[in-house]
Amino acid sequence: MTVSLFIFLAFVSLTLMITAWAAKKSSGAASFFAAGRRITGWQNGLAVAGDYMSAASFLGIAGLIAFNGYDGFMYSVGWLVAYLTVLLIVAEPLRNAGKYTMADILAYRLSPRPVRAMASLATLTVSTFYMIAQMVGAGALVSLLLKDSGIGYTTAVSGVGLLMIVYVVFGGMLATTWVQIVKAVLLMAGTLLLSVLVIGHFDFSFSAFFDAVAHVKYTLNGVPVEQDFLTPGLKYKPPYGALDLISLGMALIFGTAGLPHILIRFYTVPDARTARVSVVWAMAIIGAFYVMTTFLGFGAATIVGRDYIAKNGGINMSAPLLAQALGGEIFFAFISAVAFATILAVVAGLTISASSSFSHDFWSNVVHHGTDRGPYEEVKVARLTAFVVGVVAIILAIVLGPGANVAFLVGLAFAVAASANLPAIVLSIFWKRFNTAGAVAALGAGLASSIVLILLGPSVRGPANAIFPLENPGILSIPIGFAAAVVATLVSGDRSSEVKFAELQVRGNTGLGAEKPTAH
Repeated sequence: MTVSLFIFLAFVSLTLMITAWAAKKSSGAASFFAAGRRITGWQNGLAVAGDYMSAASFLGIAGLIAFNGYDGFMYSVGWLVAYLTVLLIVAEPLRNAGKYTMADILAYRLSPRPVRAMASLATLTVSTFYMIAQMVGAGALVSLLLKDSGIGYTTAVSGVGLLMIVYVVFGGMLATTWVQIVKAVLLMAGTLLLSVLVIGHFDFSFSAFFDAVAHVKYTLNGVPVEQDFLTPGLKYKPPYGALDLISLGMALIFGTAGLPHILIRFYTVPDARTARVSVVWAMAIIGAFYVMTTFLGFGAATIVGRDYIAKNGGINMSAPLLAQALGGEIFFAFISAVAFATILAVVAGLTISASSSFSHDFWSNVVHHGTDRGPYEEVKVARLTAFVVGVVAIILAIVLGPGANVAFLVGLAFAVAASANLPAIVLSIFWKRFNTAGAVAALGAGLASSIVLILLGPSVRGPANAIFPLENPGILSIPIGFAAAVVATLVSGDRSSEVKFAELQVRGNTGLGAEKPTAH
């Protein structure tokens, strides 16, 4: 048995023990969907960070910096700044006015059935595309890391999918939360140790480190070149480079505040104050992580080399290969296991988000008009949905294969969240005139424009055949979402939603009448 496989199995065993413990406590709806609302601020902060720092963050950002220098680091800035939007606009009213899902705050003063139906569609779209991207990456990564153990792409994808189904179906939100906490601790520990080793390689001299970064040598089109990786322009090149970066930043900054699997985390805490505290914890952890990705990316470029990385697994293997170069096979195995933990935690969060939305929003409130279906029916439907979503994600990831272009799937998830979900949430909270027609229009137009623009963009059609020149559509689709909301609201003339606006303001800002913690 290889060291990598042993460490992988140790982590899986730990998470399965967490799931078994959580299964005994996840009996009611509040326990299954919201962990009984008893997660503390620091715990939820770690879980939010664990849910947010995906494989795209750990493997992708390090690789982008290793191959594109300064431009790769700029990719990560949006993910950090995004939590200011969450902290200042979304976290408190969402926790006070909602119950289990993002749609709860929309349905508070708007017509429940149409907004819940559209919100559920948007949630399932975001979660599915994000999940498929993670699982395609997981299959390619795990099969590469464990190739000596005879584990192929299909087996790796199936294993990841099966584990996420077990976490959610049996352990609910409580198991998902603690898997994310364990992942966050492992990820921060591994990243910190690897960063220290990188600086240690340069005798703990930052001047020597950045001098090496300013003189990175690699082969470009068969010709040896030397490049200053502290200078922008390697990735975002004219004529559309600046617009592409702005568009990406908009999608990340505004999309995070509309990601369903992030928003449902605020229902797990006892009150709005704890929700704010958890965001501060998450910002501190995520901020530290993204600062350290500079050491990982620049370290990989200067110590391992772009050419070697390209020949041994490609851009996403930058961090693991750096670990191998500095710490040997055991540290390589540990960092590989951390990457595996990263993927598992994120797909578990996505799965419970999708299943909660379908069960609570669509099944209970759209299909059955919000009538009381008994205390356990929502949980049963959510568990069945989690199983179905998991199986579908496994099949699609296997069909797409390891060579699938997953970048546009992740971009689509953030673009839909920023263009559809955020306008509906923000206008529902802050605009008295906003009505059901506006919410449905925002969700529909934001969803449709994001998908269409990405299908017309270079990620799908290639740079030469792209009709829309930007990889991320946020710069156009976000204004479309807001404009559709405003126009539909004014044209419809419906002002019935104004009646409960003052009530939403009081509850959103004071917590009066908010859902309380329940016993496990």
